[in-house]
Amino acid sequence: MGSAHRMSENEIDELRRRFAREAMALMERKGEEVSRTRLAAELGIARARIDAVFPEESDLLEAVTAEWFAPKLAVMDEVMASDLPPPRKMYEFFARRFILLRQNFRDDPATFNLYVEMGERYFDYARSYIDLADHYLCELIAEAQADGYLEGLEVDMAMSMINQMVSCYLQPYMIAMIEDKLSEEKLALIVGAIFSGLDAKDGGARGTEDIRAA
Repeated sequence: MGSAHRMSENEIDELRRRFAREAMALMERKGEEVSRTRLAAELGIARARIDAVFPEESDLLEAVTAEWFAPKLAVMDEVMASDLPPPRKMYEFFARRFILLRQNFRDDPATFNLYVEMGERYFDYARSYIDLADHYLCELIAEAQADGYLEGLEVDMAMSMINQMVSCYLQPYMIAMIEDKLSEEKLALIVGAIFSGLDAKDGGARGTEDIRAA
């Protein structure tokens, strides 16, 4: 019993990741969420050992969420560290995550949908990753504006519009619904349109009154 209290932070972090991956493998086999009790039983270890790593049920869910997002975070970090020109950098920022999500879906649609449902129910655990993606996107927008793109737009406004324009490539439930209609080629054209035409002017598009028959 005392050994759990002597574990270092590094040991606890390692166990947290290991147990989270075991929980994910179990979810994939069973097609349902996994509790701490079920995880301990399936792994054949004492419940107290699981509790030492995950004091609350929500801690296990949070660790599973972290493992799910880890590869997506890695590709974002890689893109942000690159010295690509702004249009290509923004494309890679979206496309690499899209490719990962699409592969997750194609590999196992049922498990993918299980993670989507978890993400909707436990959105607070995913929020920090979404906030980081928005922070990075703001950095990309600032780089683009320094090169003369996205003229006249506040960064927050540009971020909101760009997220709306590419949302179906990053929202897991949209990928599950229309995956066959999504492609890197279309995403590249969307990013190209952002850089060639998105600015503070509406180009005469705005207006809902005075519509007359031709």
